Amino acid sequence: MSETVIKNFTSGVLKLTLNRPESYNAFNKEMALSLQKSIEQGAKDDAVRAILITGKGKAFSSGQDLQEAIDPDGPGLDKILSEHFNPLVSQIREIPKPIIFAVNGIAAGAGANLALVGDVVVVSEKASFVQAFSKIGLIPDSGGTYTLPRLVGFAKASAWMMMADKIDSQEALSSGLVYKVFPEENLLEEAMSIAKHLATQPTAAFAGIKKALNSSLFSGLNDQLELERGLQNKMGETQDFNEGVAAFLEKRRPNFKGK
Repeated sequence: MSETVIKNFTSGVLKLTLNRPESYNAFNKEMALSLQKSIEQGAKDDAVRAILITGKGKAFSSGQDLQEAIDPDGPGLDKILSEHFNPLVSQIREIPKPIIFAVNGIAAGAGANLALVGDVVVVSEKASFVQAFSKIGLIPDSGGTYTLPRLVGFAKASAWMMMADKIDSQEALSSGLVYKVFPEENLLEEAMSIAKHLATQPTAAFAGIKKALNSSLFSGLNDQLELERGLQNKMGETQDFNEGVAAFLEKRRPNFKGK
């Protein structure tokens, strides 16, 4: 079985590549826990001065693997959030080192919201973001209801979440979601250049910047993650969630009843 997260280290940069390209890097338990462990190891290793996260293949991440989410023997929505995604969000914000996201393709659902809490987010010109949750009767999680309105304002955040609009790279740039857009063929080279530069800079100062930004912008994030978890559990009990997932897996239009 191949690794769900590929790890490479060079010039002070730990590069982590999501490696489930056949499912557009959808998160399952193994990949979520592997990414957590890799970030934790990077935090403890003094040789690591910056972390770069990207995806293999055409997508960055399509979010949660829905087959796992509805598997009666799977972890269930509550554990998916409390043990998989919420710890990742907290890790990304709390690690005293810069984390760079290189979004190489579609970033949907939790895949999008993980990237949005990164310190530096760069994207391919072919990348896009989708708050896809409402398409299957859920609410945005992984901190999305907290970070998105702070990045783009209430009006856009609310509409994007309800409409599940696909936000292309240029709109993401102009809306303040990302730092820079690069040609597809240059993305990883440019992202690595940024990461290597940050790896030569004052890491302690970056830790201070993150701590100050967390106090200024993210001080209520953990409470919001818990609120999202509670709401998501309620949404997971609705008929619309079951219909939304079934329609997604069957590649048809859902017939929502509002129940």
